[in-house]
Amino acid sequence: ENKKMMLLPLTLLHKEAPDPVNTSSWTEVPNVSTKAQFPLQKWVHVGCEVSRNNMRLHICGEIVGEQVLTSLKSNVTASDCTRKISLFSVGGDGYSVQGFIHCAQALPSSVPVNYHYTKDPPLWLSVDKSSSSGIELDEDGVWNIVGGKASCRESFSLDVVLSNAIGQPVHKDVKVAASLLYADSGTPVEKMMDSEAPLLVSYEGVEFSAEDKLCSLLNGCASFNFKITQLSSKRDKRLFCIKFEIPNKGSYPFFEAVTNQIRCISRGRDSVTPERSNQINHLLNGVPEVASSNGTSDILHPSAKRIRLDEERISEREFENGNGMSMEWSHQNQEEEEDEEEENSSTDTEKTEIRDSTFKRYTISDSAIFRYCLGNLTERSLLLKEITNNASDEEISEFADQVSLYSGCSHHGYQIKMARKLIAEGTNAWILISRNYQRVHWDNVVIEIEEHFMRISKCSSRSLTHQDFELLRRICGCYEYITQENFEKMWCWLFPVASAISRGLINGMWRSSSPKWIEGFVTKEEAEHSLQGQEPGTFILRFPTSRIWPHPDSGSLVVTYVGHDFLIHHRLLTIDHMCDSSERYTDAKPLQDMILAEPELSRLGRIIRSI
Repeated sequence: ENKKMMLLPLTLLHKEAPDPVNTSSWTEVPNVSTKAQFPLQKWVHVGCEVSRNNMRLHICGEIVGEQVLTSLKSNVTASDCTRKISLFSVGGDGYSVQGFIHCAQALPSSVPVNYHYTKDPPLWLSVDKSSSSGIELDEDGVWNIVGGKASCRESFSLDVVLSNAIGQPVHKDVKVAASLLYADSGTPVEKMMDSEAPLLVSYEGVEFSAEDKLCSLLNGCASFNFKITQLSSKRDKRLFCIKFEIPNKGSYPFFEAVTNQIRCISRGRDSVTPERSNQINHLLNGVPEVASSNGTSDILHPSAKRIRLDEERISEREFENGNGMSMEWSHQNQEEEEDEEEENSSTDTEKTEIRDSTFKRYTISDSAIFRYCLGNLTERSLLLKEITNNASDEEISEFADQVSLYSGCSHHGYQIKMARKLIAEGTNAWILISRNYQRVHWDNVVIEIEEHFMRISKCSSRSLTHQDFELLRRICGCYEYITQENFEKMWCWLFPVASAISRGLINGMWRSSSPKWIEGFVTKEEAEHSLQGQEPGTFILRFPTSRIWPHPDSGSLVVTYVGHDFLIHHRLLTIDHMCDSSERYTDAKPLQDMILAEPELSRLGRIIRSI
């Protein structure tokens, strides 16, 4: 009834049992039903616990209802009960419900329902939108992707995850295929005569038709780097979508995954003047901060140096401007940078004066500030590349302050001030790693990446682990070989993280081995899985993989914790008045003490990874 699952008393066992023929009487007898509508197009574990005197309905390991009943018999054996249990469906097409049943079993009363829930959960394929890049989300929920001819189209990446019904990644040696479809009809987008395939996939720097190149799962995840050769405007303004499936597994909906609708557009874009926004700070529980009598917020007082936990909003709208980019670095200033390195005998003051005199004719216009505030990550990174090549440090600092003012987010300023160093060190690192080769074997890259990370983070006592490198490879979107595009994407995530670790408050926590406050690079899914079934107040610290420079929150820490409602929450950890690593923090408590002082955080959790 109304897409709800209902458990009824059993005929010949319970006095309250309805007439099995008269379905209209089913709603008039005592029953147990789901409170919300039964979810469709997803796996749901259903457990029916029935005895002589009561019955319970379990959904995904949780009891959703219980009913006390009257038994017709005083002595009923288990074998009798199993012969009297029947499964009926009411409604649907011809009193039938279309669906799939996995691992149906009749268990003895000594075995808890939760055992069956976790024993052998079914599998399903899904698109991991949180790790996508190069995609803009429109107000109507449609993805805008730049495509068309080869000189204009841009690449974008998507991750597809094979997991079980309880959210754990599944390690299977299977391949995933991708195809471009019309969103309205589900039919494949046809290839125009003598033209490229509609959907291209990049593998080790070489582009293939998506139909010809399957992608293997690595630790339950398949990473795709796509380009679309068709434009919606050339196809009667029809929308597209990308369908992922596992070949040779049958046409089952749980082995298929479809993206949002896609509008493939050309590069042109209109600009709009932004309105000045106001910034509102919030506490951990989301209540606005109350100013003290002197007009300042107690939690933001400089002498207190308290931390603030803001909710980590990973909404679709923020995903548009908060995830994914591809820095288009070039080597045109390589000789200038090498000459600057040779003059290492000069002081920092002299270098600043030389740079200021070189860039004294360049001014940053108001339109550049507005373009940065309104742009996506790719547009922001290209604008910062132009500015850092022409502006002085003072002008960049002023530009950062203006963007922070008009965007209402002070975190933008830190990412802008980081730009020159990030781009310069990233360019030099790739030159050193690649040695003029277009692609490099991953095994030859990891040592160089670790050396750069340890130097920037100012921590030589802790090396990166195998799990850390696997996450970096996933962020890169590469497999056996890494290209410059892969490296730049990874660098734009790793450099802000290393810079954050170099600061005094976080550096001590990163160095700590007992307890291990930050267990390396951890995904959101790993943190959630590790906190399943933990007590309220248990938390894990991680660097969010969806925050890539110049996202304002790149390099920030996120605390994933179990709330008092036993649900898992994600909050952004913001340290006010963050200082450079040169300062001693003589008047500040250790960061771990400030975290434990928060009312909802009480115990450090441990990462549990699937073998």
